[in-house]
Amino acid sequence: MNAITPATSQHLPVPQLAMSQYLTFMLAGEVYAIGILNIKEIIDYDYLTDVPMMPEFVRGVINLRGSVVPVIDLLARFDQGHTQIAKRTGIVIVETDRGEAASQPLMGIIVDAVNEVVGIAAEDIAVPPSFGVDIRPEFISGMVKRNGGFIVVLNVETLLSIEEMISLSIAK
Repeated sequence: MNAITPATSQHLPVPQLAMSQYLTFMLAGEVYAIGILNIKEIIDYDYLTDVPMMPEFVRGVINLRGSVVPVIDLLARFDQGHTQIAKRTGIVIVETDRGEAASQPLMGIIVDAVNEVVGIAAEDIAVPPSFGVDIRPEFISGMVKRNGGFIVVLNVETLLSIEEMISLSIAK
């Protein structure tokens, strides 16, 4: 007869915390993050074509391999002026998740500098404070304490809402 050997603690897998990857970047001296699954690519800042009658935070459009991609100035989107273009300024190309849409719209966001990709456990993301934040609370998914400071995790769907941008351009 075959005997069944009970599993010992030596053979059990150690549970790992579920980590998600985030791209961190600098903007006006603060560290922000976007989920890496939303990032299509990172490119150097280059010439933008101005588009009339757009909200102030839409700095223009770029041609990305034949696709017209609007470029958003996050600092202007946060109502904090305009991003000053410098040597490390980049454009992060972001896919916004539109569910059933076959192709997800691409948008570029201007950042002062790209930092790194970091793993963050879901339980480490705290609810953002309801006061004392310089940007609209719905733009923030959460805050992560790291290296003595905070990383602001952005809500891409709200921040880059096409519907809101259309309504703002119509109101203009």
